[in-house]
Amino acid sequence: QVQLVESGGGLVQPGGSLRLSCTASRTIFTVGWYRQAPGKERELVATITRYGLPNYAESLKDRFTISRDNAKNTVYLQMNSLKPEDTAVYLCNGEVGSSWYDRRNYWGQGTQVTVSS
Repeated sequence: QVQLVESGGGLVQPGGSLRLSCTASRTIFTVGWYRQAPGKERELVATITRYGLPNYAESLKDRFTISRDNAKNTVYLQMNSLKPEDTAVYLCNGEVGSSWYDRRNYWGQGTQVTVSS
């Protein structure tokens, strides 16, 4: 069973930082981080290709950084200068497979990030 597992969420004070991780059981290709706050639609935070090309939501690019370690099948989301409005469930979505040709799209279960004093 292929899985994407997120970790690193938690409670942080405004202005603080967190680093989220998304780890797959097999090779991951393009990966995206999304977030969903209560009562709001899911929104894209950032994506990164297999070769490390990032893309960000315009409003977040100055505070968030996506990166990856292909040897560990892991993608990270570094979040700095966190604000209460960043509170949401953060979800990882990625193409996973043993090769480019059999990759499929999967969602992780999400990790809660709460920014509050």
